[in-house]
Amino acid sequence: MASLAPTPTSGYRGRLAPSPTGYLHIGHARTFWTAWQRAREASGALVMRMEDLDPDRSKAIYAEAALEDLRWLGIRWFEGPDKGGPFAPYVQSKRRPIYLAAWRRLLRRGYLYPCRCSRKDLASAVGAPHESSLPGAPGMQSNGKLEPLDDEPIYPGTCRQLMARAPQLPGPTVSDIETPEGYNWRFRIPDGQPIEFDDRNLGPQRFVAGEDFGDFVVWRRDGVPSYQLACVADDFEMGITEVVRGADLLKSTARQILLYRALGYSSPAWYHCRLVVDHNGNRLAKRHDALSLRSMRQRGLTPMNILSAELPVEA
Repeated sequence: MASLAPTPTSGYRGRLAPSPTGYLHIGHARTFWTAWQRAREASGALVMRMEDLDPDRSKAIYAEAALEDLRWLGIRWFEGPDKGGPFAPYVQSKRRPIYLAAWRRLLRRGYLYPCRCSRKDLASAVGAPHESSLPGAPGMQSNGKLEPLDDEPIYPGTCRQLMARAPQLPGPTVSDIETPEGYNWRFRIPDGQPIEFDDRNLGPQRFVAGEDFGDFVVWRRDGVPSYQLACVADDFEMGITEVVRGADLLKSTARQILLYRALGYSSPAWYHCRLVVDHNGNRLAKRHDALSLRSMRQRGLTPMNILSAELPVEA
């Protein structure tokens, strides 16, 4: 459907960042196609990065299917797990040293604190309803559960307050810690500070730290860096100049802008695509097998059929 990508002649660097936790669906196809088109129009490079940090859900079969399905759509990239490149490896599970360096940088600068709260603690501490737990809120599945990357309840600050009241005792301090294992490490947000950015597709955006989101996890107690930290570290290290992704990650962008500032990195430009929903108005997810690229290919549909399918888009 699309010709091979021409050699980049500009400094534009975009990226494709599928998560191999299921088969890609038509919403992914349209977002990745947009990323491909924007890189082509800018005479820039497109990078493929496999975001496989979820150890329980990431599967090699889904990673291979994502590469195959995107090639079938006609999308081409210059660097990636199948091609190599100057910023290899292009698989997040193999980039742990980069995330550790970013974690240490944030820790030394005083932005992080260890959180001992369990899920049960958080569930009991969050007494008031939050938008992500209300029926019909964005990201809600029919069974009431949230998609992994969707919004989270605002952290009540339990461990932040404990640390503020803790006496200074002799011995190692937080800044002396070399590895994050054993705790959830949270980023201390600047309460009340507005985070504003101009999205190249959706226009001006504004979120307020402490009102729209709270202190968020950057490293999990099971030894896995969060999406927020890994995404920022990778996009900076790989020289990404524009991030194209779904509008469900707008609030994540506000969090990531804070990480960019704390790390002393310059932020990329942002382009968030409107989300595709099914004919019942439900946001597409990887559980929509009938709308997966793999299923649609098996039914004989062409790339043009998929990209032009008449499915509604969220306003």
